[in-house]
Amino acid sequence: MEDNISSAESIINKWDVDSPSVSYTKLTSLFYQDDDRSEALRFINTVKDLQRSMLFFISDRSSPDSHSLIVTAQKLMESAMKRLQKEFHQILSVNRDRLDLESVSARSSLTTLSSLDDIRSDFEDEIDGSDDEIRPGGESMTQSPVPIQAESDLRSIAECMISAGYGKECMKLYRTFRRSIVDESLYRMGIERLTASQIHKMDWEVLEIRIRSWIPASRTALQTLFHGERVLCDRVFADAPESVCESCFAEVSGEQAIGMFSFAESVATSKFKKSPEKMFRFLDMYESISDHWEDIQWTFSYESSSPVRSHATSALLKLAEAIRSSLAELESAIQKDLSKSAVAGGGVHPLTGYVMNYVAFLADYSRSLGDILADYPLKVRAPLPESVLPMKGCDENLSMRSAWIILVLLCKLDGKAELYEEVPLSYVFLANNLNYVVEKVRGTVLEEILGSEWVANHEAKVRHYAAKYERMGWGKVASSMPPLDDTNRTVEEVGEVFRSFNEAFKETYMIHATWVIPDGRMRDEIKVSISRKVVPMYRKWYEAYRGRVAGVIRFAPEDIENRLSDLFYGTDFSGSGSGSGSDSASVSGRSKGSSRASR
Repeated sequence: MEDNISSAESIINKWDVDSPSVSYTKLTSLFYQDDDRSEALRFINTVKDLQRSMLFFISDRSSPDSHSLIVTAQKLMESAMKRLQKEFHQILSVNRDRLDLESVSARSSLTTLSSLDDIRSDFEDEIDGSDDEIRPGGESMTQSPVPIQAESDLRSIAECMISAGYGKECMKLYRTFRRSIVDESLYRMGIERLTASQIHKMDWEVLEIRIRSWIPASRTALQTLFHGERVLCDRVFADAPESVCESCFAEVSGEQAIGMFSFAESVATSKFKKSPEKMFRFLDMYESISDHWEDIQWTFSYESSSPVRSHATSALLKLAEAIRSSLAELESAIQKDLSKSAVAGGGVHPLTGYVMNYVAFLADYSRSLGDILADYPLKVRAPLPESVLPMKGCDENLSMRSAWIILVLLCKLDGKAELYEEVPLSYVFLANNLNYVVEKVRGTVLEEILGSEWVANHEAKVRHYAAKYERMGWGKVASSMPPLDDTNRTVEEVGEVFRSFNEAFKETYMIHATWVIPDGRMRDEIKVSISRKVVPMYRKWYEAYRGRVAGVIRFAPEDIENRLSDLFYGTDFSGSGSGSGSDSASVSGRSKGSSRASR
């Protein structure tokens, strides 16, 4: 044991940081002398031998030199610990850029390995430097950016210092250094420590900028920064009691993680009205946490990290409540819409576009909304009609909520249809708006939520509105030309039939020419349907009597078809044709030219 102290003196004094003489060993690193770390290994083993000698002489005071040997060993031990502290700090500093959030993720190793020398796991570089978005998991680098030897050296030093009774010094050094990196990294990413009072005093425009920075930054922090700190801490203190690692990690990351989640809590409970426009920010924040829930549970699994888990849970609950409040506000906003001006030509109402675009965006968050609404089923006073219910088998809460919001919209549109004086135009308005709703649902995530049966039911209602428009809008024109029979008719009777048709067609055409059907497919279908009701019978009368009452006939069948083809573009074609085909064609030609220009 005396020899251990004697041999330790030479090597420890060689690397003494407080030596008055300036030597090469003071300017270099013990752990960078050679690739095989023989000098470092010799130093570590010497310290361990020195520790055994100290324990021996403390327990056995039979030797007269025990006291002096203990004093000598203690001085050597203090010198050795100073050296190891310097080495520990130097390794952390040299590898700072490779031990930060952009490097240490080690998602392929979720448990502490028994030997750092055996670590060969890949590390993921999860930050795309161009736009700060996280790359999908699994894109691991072929070689770890974290030096395996650096981790091994840190672990060796930590184990040596802790076993020698200098664990507090080692832990303090590690916590101070790593916490500075976490603080700096979070600041660089745009996550600042703000109190609830500061957040509640912000204007929404200012707060929204903070939220937009927080969303990608929190994803990176959870998936890379805090996770990497946990992995690194587990590896460096793998040979120490678990309480050591737990304490270090809590000190390095706990307060910062709590601050990050507290921001989400404060935003969710802010004084701002939970308007529909703000809901998407709440949803993005909710998903930033919920998408990385497994990371949170593993990274902060220590008992000392339970406050972090509690704040994460609280943030999710408060954001969920804010989202539900925003949904309720959307329903209320639809019902309270008091606009009294009718949309020109019976086109799509702005409220329809706003609500359906909103519902379509919500569908992109279907998974999260399904969780948020799971325990909050829709409550209505009476059962909904089966025709408006989503298809069975869909997510009940989300699909019912989506169907309900659309039903509230359609009921509001029914009231707005009454603003039109012309009943046929009210049916054009209803057909246009319901068709817009169906087209927003068809072929999207919304169709998966509501079901194909829901789409089919509402498509049938669009056809019903279109049929009502045709019957009420063109019934007078169609009935003005009775079926052609073999009964001999007088010239006066035939002339009266054509005059009646001319008047009915002109009046109907001039009014309906200003109406609009934005959807090209529906517009063509309705025009074809009207043409089939009017043109064939008119053609029979025209071919049978044009020679007897030429002066009364104002339109050739082709003129009727051309006029009908110009309908529903919202242009007023008030020109009148003449009995001759050339005059009528010239009017029709002007109409089609104007129509193309308007389109």
